[in-house]
This record gives sequence, C-alpha cells and structure tokens, in this order.
Amino acid sequence: SSTFKLGGRTCSGRTHHRVNANHLPQVSHSPSSVPLPARRCQNRGMSNDSALLTAALSRCVRETEKHVAGGGWDAPVRVFALVGTAAALAADPSLASLLPDTGGDPHHLTAVEQEGLPEADSLEELLAQLAWPDAVDGAAVVVERLVVPPAAESELPQDEAAAVAALAAHPEAEDVRIAVGVLRTGESWCALRARSHDSGDQVAGGPDSVPGLVAALAATLA
Repeated sequence: SSTFKLGGRTCSGRTHHRVNANHLPQVSHSPSSVPLPARRCQNRGMSNDSALLTAALSRCVRETEKHVAGGGWDAPVRVFALVGTAAALAADPSLASLLPDTGGDPHHLTAVEQEGLPEADSLEELLAQLAWPDAVDGAAVVVERLVVPPAAESELPQDEAAAVAALAAHPEAEDVRIAVGVLRTGESWCALRARSHDSGDQVAGGPDSVPGLVAALAATLA
C-alpha cells in the first residue's frame, strides 16, 4: 500500500500492479488501445502549441478514465502509453480502422493499454520500473485511492500499515478513481471521479490535482 497527497487530502492505495519496460507494445500493433484525444493547460507562459497539447491530453485522460470506469470499481492499476495518432497512422496505415477520426488534429493522442505487467508492491515501485521507448509521447495511469479530509492526517499513526488501516476505517473516507496523464513535452492532466458521485458529469480535472503522482509519472519519461 502507499499514501500520497490529493489536493491537501491524504490518499491511501489498496491495489498493486507492476510494469515491465521490456514488454511495451509497438505503436504498429495495439489490440487493446483506447483512442483518446489528449492535451492539457498551464496557467502562464504557455505557447499556443502547449495549450493545444494540454487540451488534447485533457480529452485523452478524461476518455481513458471513462473507459476504465466502464469496468466498475475495485479495479487494479491500469497503465497506458500515449502516442500521437497521426504518427501512429504514418507508421502503420492499417491502424486507420482501429483509430478514431481525428478530423485532421495533429495533436490527437491514442492511449495504448499495457498488459502483462510485472508484480510490484506499490504504485511507486510500479512507476519506478517504467521506461518508455522513443515512439511513446506520454504515459497515463489510472488508480483507485481512498481519500480522507486533511484534518484526519494529524490523527494517523506513524506506522504505515497502521496508517493505511486507520484511513480505511475513517468515517469520512471515500473511494476516488484517479487518472493522470503526462507528455514528454511537460503537459499533464488529472481526472478524478468519486465513488459517491459516480457519473461522467461529476468527474473533476486539472493539470496538477495530484502533483505527486504527476511528478512520479513524468519521471518515467525522463
């Protein structure tokens, strides 16, 4: 299990998964890909191209979260490679039947789910094993976390296992699905869905809603 910050609230992880950097699919074959647009927004000093990338990443992350949400709650960690749809089609035109019509959008992203991931004892360990080939433009992860109010943090025991148990037993604890996407060019986007508000129009989002997870995912692209 692992804990991290989500907008000032303490999150506890309860699912495990792993990543084998040697088994990443090539963009030429992605049977379990989920086509999504992707881009994100930064608050200042953003170039027009970065703004377009941010908007595309935002769409991609939201659609990826929606895809995962279709499988219900209590799911394992899901990891996706993000590739430029135009580049994927240029490399393999036969993918046209599998990918969405981008309307000529050069920034459109396609999410390719990674399967056969190796075991890891925590999300941090999983991300530490990731190393993406140059053809991958970004990465995304979807994970469920237990979230409690900030005030509950001061009451947590020092022992990690005891802290996780205390979080799970907290009366205000809430399940949240977190989808985070990051591009090599620095753009990021987060989408968050609470189990108590489980509908598409209740999904919150922002470029740095879960800064620790954004940073950890960005490190896999370094």
